[in-house]
Amino acid sequence: MQWLNDLMEYLLRMAFAITHNWGLAIILLTILVRAVMYPLTLRQSQGMEIMKRLQPKIQELQKKYQDRPDELQRRMLQLYKEHGYNPFSGCLPLLIQFPILIGLFNVLRTFPFDSGFLWLDLAKPDPYFILPILSAVTTYTQMMQTATGDSSQRMMMILMPIFIGWISLSFPGGLVLYWVVSNLLGMLQQWHISRRMAVEQRSSEAS
Repeated sequence: MQWLNDLMEYLLRMAFAITHNWGLAIILLTILVRAVMYPLTLRQSQGMEIMKRLQPKIQELQKKYQDRPDELQRRMLQLYKEHGYNPFSGCLPLLIQFPILIGLFNVLRTFPFDSGFLWLDLAKPDPYFILPILSAVTTYTQMMQTATGDSSQRMMMILMPIFIGWISLSFPGGLVLYWVVSNLLGMLQQWHISRRMAVEQRSSEAS
């Protein structure tokens, strides 16, 4: 994974050459990553909207075939196919962002920062726990935005933000800054996509 570490360090240095501040460089890098991932985010959001609309039909199938799991699975796959839904489409942005986080973590852990950002030493954990709290809150808010109403998500929506907040306590402040800004940008993107899809849905229904 050394190539990924080198790439993240190169991009971070390029961002610093523009901003002349390491905190702003991390924010600029986050914006770049989110922009590159936007097509996948759009696909994920479209899938989530389809899933929300399918929930009543899915619950009906679950009640009807609760004693026949094989038939339930077949019927659900058929329903997904009819509406063009890919159950794995929502995993792509996370799978792509995960190695980016690893590369950025490795860079920030050993990077010789010569300046801080606001109250932060970007190479050390946030001593005031502000960013860890924000990481948990923004993670929860973003998950709420993309929730499909599936009951199996409820526990994950509680545990995941707590876990993210907990591990953020020991992560470099620069990495947690990346995560928080990425969440905020993701929320903004999701709001824009949902609004656009709602307009398209109303237009199609009217026609």
